[in-house]
Amino acid sequence: MTTLDTAPADVREQSPVDGEPCVLLKLGEVVLKGKNREQFERRLADNVRLAVRPIARVDVIRRHGVFIVRKRDADLATMNAVAQRITDVMGIVWAHRAWLVGKDLASVERAALELMDGRTGTFAVRSKRRDKRFPLTSTELDRHIGGLVADKYGQPVRLKNPDHTLSIEVDRDEVFVFSGGLPGQGGLPVGMSGRALVLMSGGIDSPVAAYRMMRRGLRVDYLHFSGMPFTGPESIYKAYALVRELDKFQGGSRLFVVPFGKAQQQIKSSGADRLAVIAQRRLMLRTGEVLAHRLHGTALITGDALGQVSSQTLTNITALDDAVELPILRPLVGMDKVEIMDQARRIRTLSISELPDEDCCTMLAPRRAETKAKIDDLRRIEKRLDVGELADQLAESVQEHRPIYGDAPST
Repeated sequence: MTTLDTAPADVREQSPVDGEPCVLLKLGEVVLKGKNREQFERRLADNVRLAVRPIARVDVIRRHGVFIVRKRDADLATMNAVAQRITDVMGIVWAHRAWLVGKDLASVERAALELMDGRTGTFAVRSKRRDKRFPLTSTELDRHIGGLVADKYGQPVRLKNPDHTLSIEVDRDEVFVFSGGLPGQGGLPVGMSGRALVLMSGGIDSPVAAYRMMRRGLRVDYLHFSGMPFTGPESIYKAYALVRELDKFQGGSRLFVVPFGKAQQQIKSSGADRLAVIAQRRLMLRTGEVLAHRLHGTALITGDALGQVSSQTLTNITALDDAVELPILRPLVGMDKVEIMDQARRIRTLSISELPDEDCCTMLAPRRAETKAKIDDLRRIEKRLDVGELADQLAESVQEHRPIYGDAPST
């Protein structure tokens, strides 16, 4: 993602006359929610305020199809930082670092000319009138401002694929002038679809699965199974770092860590043999279900992708579903590894996932994985282990952590 040090021209500091720096947000599928739209927009506005609170306490003004983010007496650097941070908020498609100017033609002219000062190459003007009382139509405003810019700076107009696009949006009480924008995450506001628990392995897949479900409006908590006391704490550090990075998409994330080594030892001693890995996964899901109920979660999320490894067959996935009553969401099920890695790279979790650690799952890995696990065989193993009681004990042993994205002080 773009950082302030390498920001494009639309977020570089400019100084239009009589303008107030603000952020104009464009919403995605939120605007399609019909009678429920107001509820979605209220949640989205709350999420925006929460995300930028370490930078500044802002006002979020809801208008038809857009949000206006303002802060009294804000400087350019603050609003640039606010715009950048908002790009991680689910439900936002574009964040425009805009100038709010008076609703008169002279103010629009001054802001447009100042914003285009120093730019080279072709340009186009795109105007939108949300308030039809403004004396010029969108087309007339395009031509008028375009002519002024071309006359003053000698820049050629090119309506198709210009080097710069100067946008002018006439609203109810003011006009917004901006160029370019920062792409957001899209999707739905976190919290609108309920709460779920992610089984966070520390690998590449589960963080991407968490991201994709947050993008669909789920607020997620995280559950990590450590091999301790038979492994070191490296996997916990890794899970913590992953959740801290993912926290930028929702805020207030919670990571629960279960010391799983002794339970694995019991499974290994139960005679599970080639079924040991599937039996272990079923126990993890059972433990996750117990914890999810306590956290008021209504689903479990895993990073399973069909056929990605030899044990991820449809038969084995069916055997895993049999272990719990809660639905298991698998947002990566149809993706290949290249697609998953590309998304992990984009959300900045790939480099963390690739760090070395001791994966608790390798402790039970047989020489050959079972690809067609029989549910009756797994249930017999679980009866010997009394997995219901074991899952309750594991859920009681969790340690809670609160990884927080960013550490800037509130203002």
